[in-house]
Amino acid sequence: MKKLSNKWTRAAIPALLLHASIGTVYCWSIFSYSFKDLGYNMDLLGWAFSLAIFFLGMSAAFLGNFVEKDIHKASFIATVCFAVGVVGTGLAVRLNSAWLVLLFYGVIMGFGLGLGYLSPVKTLMLWFEDKKGLATGLAVAGFGAAKMIFSPVIEWLINLVGLEFSFYILGALWFVMMFVGHLLLRKPEGWVEPHEPFKLKEFISRFKIFLDVKFIGIWLIFYINIACGLALISYEKNIYSALGLGSVATILCTITGLLNAGGRLGYSAIGDKLKSRNTVYKIILISEIAFTVLALCTGALNGGNTLALVVAVALLLVVNAGYGGGFSNLPTLLSDVYGMGSISSIHGIALSAWAIAGLTGNQIAGLIVGDSGNYQNVLIFTVIMYAVAALISFFFIKPKKEQN
Repeated sequence: MKKLSNKWTRAAIPALLLHASIGTVYCWSIFSYSFKDLGYNMDLLGWAFSLAIFFLGMSAAFLGNFVEKDIHKASFIATVCFAVGVVGTGLAVRLNSAWLVLLFYGVIMGFGLGLGYLSPVKTLMLWFEDKKGLATGLAVAGFGAAKMIFSPVIEWLINLVGLEFSFYILGALWFVMMFVGHLLLRKPEGWVEPHEPFKLKEFISRFKIFLDVKFIGIWLIFYINIACGLALISYEKNIYSALGLGSVATILCTITGLLNAGGRLGYSAIGDKLKSRNTVYKIILISEIAFTVLALCTGALNGGNTLALVVAVALLLVVNAGYGGGFSNLPTLLSDVYGMGSISSIHGIALSAWAIAGLTGNQIAGLIVGDSGNYQNVLIFTVIMYAVAALISFFFIKPKKEQN
């Protein structure tokens, strides 16, 4: 049995199984297309994705300490909640209830997302002590790869059995994947977590980290990168359709999903070789600003010519890669600054930025598009926000030297 207890079977594989399942939340644009065909109120239903991301971030923020003390129990609860959320969304389709979609896909599934996201991260960092960036990259690469892997599967299933039964089948499949990951997930032998009883005063004191200027800066950079990413990623299929690329939209979504996963692995691997992991955020933000400015100058999201289409696709590739890289480098940057002792709890609190971004990013984009009917105008919002994040990264974040 000891031969099976290594960093691959106890950390990398279970992390990929867990994250490749919950990462399918980013396939929402494919599901929403089918909901639209069924005549749902899309203004109301658009909150399903926002709520899922919100409850992901908030459950991670408030339950990081719980995950810290019992990853096995946390991963099991995550498995059950995520599967119930997916299957329940199928039931909501059967009952033709948009409110039940918000409950199951937004709240219950979102709760499972938060616990499932945090559970493998510290475990990976402990097993891959000398390559923490690669470790977290492996974890969240599965989250990004989910969109690439399952986008064509979901579309094929919907065409084959309809939206309702697609949710039932996918819920069962993702439950099996996550349950196997839950069974395999273990911290290294000899590592003992503190098991002090819950103390409300101590729990509240953890949020005093928001008084730390450096943490506020990291939180804002993370928030902006997600909010701007969601402003485009959550409308990706719609953008391709508006540009006349609807026939290849699923293929393009698969490719951008590959970049999302590749950014998580690539940028985290780069971070392992740099003195400051904040440098990775500088690279990400500069590339996003450069391509957004190029897209603004060429009118890329208005389409109309070959150059505009090429720039539009390139922009979405760069945004997806930077979006993913921002996630994989967050826990390692935090561990450099605050150490490994309570990294799950601190990481969870930082993920509250994801929650707020989930409520604002795609909703702001929706308001801009709703008022103007033009996705191009969203880029004005994102380039300003990216510039703010870059200024914070360059002038306010100076992490301590890496602590292995």
